[in-house]
Amino acid sequence: MILLGKTQQLKIDSVEPHGAYLTALSADAPDAPAVSEAADGSGATGAPVIDATRILLPKNQLSGESVGDTVTVFVYKDSEDRPIATKLLPKAELSQVAALTVTQVNRIGAFLDWGLPKDLLLPYREQTKPVGEGDTVLVAVYADKSGRLCATMKLYPYLETNSPYRKDAHVTGRVYETSNNFGAFVAVDDRYSGLIPKKDLFYPLAPMQTVEARVAGVLPDGKLTLTLREKAHVQMEGDAALVLSALRAAGGFLPYHDKSSAEDIKARFSLGKNAFKRAIGHLYRDRLITIADDGIRLVRDSEER
Repeated sequence: MILLGKTQQLKIDSVEPHGAYLTALSADAPDAPAVSEAADGSGATGAPVIDATRILLPKNQLSGESVGDTVTVFVYKDSEDRPIATKLLPKAELSQVAALTVTQVNRIGAFLDWGLPKDLLLPYREQTKPVGEGDTVLVAVYADKSGRLCATMKLYPYLETNSPYRKDAHVTGRVYETSNNFGAFVAVDDRYSGLIPKKDLFYPLAPMQTVEARVAGVLPDGKLTLTLREKAHVQMEGDAALVLSALRAAGGFLPYHDKSSAEDIKARFSLGKNAFKRAIGHLYRDRLITIADDGIRLVRDSEER
């Protein structure tokens, strides 16, 4: 069988003036892929099966091959929705995720450069935010109801959950969606499913923003829970430096203390209340500040430290 949206090995059945016609390898061929057809007509990989026994590899893609040769090609549909093969490899195959550049926006959606002569359509209904020409967007490739390959910014079902990362590993990812209920959804390495929970978001993040994070935990289903903060004993030094800097900028006094509301502390320092309390406790023990009912003050000789 010939699969849409996948790189695969096919055999040259005939060579014509306009190109070579390719067929699937026989099941017992040494290089035949181990693919079985599913009940819905897709391959075991989830890729739609092309309803044709032969597809064209255009003449400009040939480099001296002859009948019987095996070639590695990617199969997609051309501008007239005909299945066609190419030796060019796209930046993402079916169900894969990649960061692609918007080349054009028109009345039906945005078109993305994915490395093939025909750009990939990102329909308006699959956009989680408006995009413009020149933007880089993180998308997954899917096949629509008519069997055409398209892009979607709704990545959650396409991200992998078998990452190599474990608790406390440091990772890089892109925010692909934010939720007032859940937090910021992150594609770690543009590949793996991660979430920064709402309670750990102390400042807003925007879609396509790159973040450095620490793995706070790995859920039973393999998804990663992330945090933008280090472990408490490491983060405390940075938080203390932040509070000290804010105190100096404010002239040595700030009306915040360990009984201030969590909302006020978050708004002023982008810290959780527990982190703030650890930070001012650290500064107090180092005799850099005093803590009173009306707020925190710099110790006079700490101003020069």
